[in-house]
Amino acid sequence: MESVKLGRNGQLSLPRAVMKRLHLQGNETLLLDVTDDGEIRLRPAAVLPVEMYTPERIREFERAAVVDAETRRIAARAVAGKRR
Repeated sequence: MESVKLGRNGQLSLPRAVMKRLHLQGNETLLLDVTDDGEIRLRPAAVLPVEMYTPERIREFERAAVVDAETRRIAARAVAGKRR
């Protein structure tokens, strides 16, 4: 068991051995949970990149989603055949 000291501004530092054991680097996001009995749990958070779609990028998606008439006919026949 490791001990940590809570700083006056509420900050704490994880011991290097704990960081190494959990494969943590500095500047990582952690999730903190407090149980009903007062136990504090820290877990690494999964941080995923988010792409903000510009109007140009949305138009790219729309162009890629266009279906030609022949493909539309084939799909319609396939769907109609499954309904029978």
